[in-house]
Amino acid sequence: MRKVLLDAIKGHELLAKDIISDSGIVIMTAGSPVKIEYAKRLKELGYNYICVEDELSVGINVEDNIEEKIKEECQDIVRDIIERYTYQGYGELEEIKSIAEGIICNIINSPNVLYSISGIRKKSESTYSHSLNVCAMSVLIALKMKMSKEKVRHIAIGSLLHDMGYNLVKIDYLDCNYLKSSKEEQKELMKHVVYGYSSVIKESWLPAAAKDIILCHHERNDGTGFPFHKKGDKIKIGSKIVAICDTFDSLVYGFMMPKLKVHHALDYILSQAGIKFDFDAVNCFMELIAAYPNGSIVLTNNGEKGIVIKQNSKCPTRPVLRMLVDMNGNNYDKWVEKDLKTELSTMIVDALDTEEYV
Repeated sequence: MRKVLLDAIKGHELLAKDIISDSGIVIMTAGSPVKIEYAKRLKELGYNYICVEDELSVGINVEDNIEEKIKEECQDIVRDIIERYTYQGYGELEEIKSIAEGIICNIINSPNVLYSISGIRKKSESTYSHSLNVCAMSVLIALKMKMSKEKVRHIAIGSLLHDMGYNLVKIDYLDCNYLKSSKEEQKELMKHVVYGYSSVIKESWLPAAAKDIILCHHERNDGTGFPFHKKGDKIKIGSKIVAICDTFDSLVYGFMMPKLKVHHALDYILSQAGIKFDFDAVNCFMELIAAYPNGSIVLTNNGEKGIVIKQNSKCPTRPVLRMLVDMNGNNYDKWVEKDLKTELSTMIVDALDTEEYV
């Protein structure tokens, strides 16, 4: 099974997983053939990808990664908690603590597993799926940096709530490209950190470190961030960690900024280590994220094409590939696997969009 953009559907794929609406209605059932007209209708309904079974993806399970597991378990609950608190003025925001604990447990119970991020999500999932991803990655970094259980918990809670202020901005942020927005729109978008912080400032149960994350996750080491243009040690470590994860997830999913492939987003984060982002936190981050998630179709340095079928936990840029096309452009007659952890002369040079694979 693999995720495929609806624009890349050819019409012969089989649906690998039920498509369920936000209201819980099954729109299409697993095993159904995906016709072109179905794909067009799904796009109209706000979907941009589906999970398919095809000859390329036999034996690959995209749900083996933590991102999918956490999203399925927590996304609707987080949305309900935050929206009840923000829009209706009732409900206990403190319920978010149990979600944070669950995410920490999920990660602790998955040792030596690289965090894979697909780069594909529905528009309606954007805010809350983003917050869950940022939380999971932030927890991974905090654990890697051997922080205390209490600090990890505070970072988890703050990262889950870091963007709650977007619910209070006066423009439709889901359709915004920050760089293409007017100065007035940019000012309003930047206010989300103040809106979020102001809405929780009187929550006595919420740790100061979590409140700081809500307010300061857009601060940058070199002073180019906002709202206070803090520099270096003036920024608390929780906010430094969340800044990395927030930027990375936004780049991969194109959340208010141009969308990048996963490995290009990683390159950007690494290029800013010690400049915009904390050097030590970036180094930890780079060891934890799969550069080429399972199901990715990749191009190697010798012109071969393959699909990623498994990760090597100690080598995030060198997964196991099932080779599809040889260096002469011919399809392989039978499955050939290459473990790039041992095939040291083979390197991945790019991840291909589905439509680039022929």
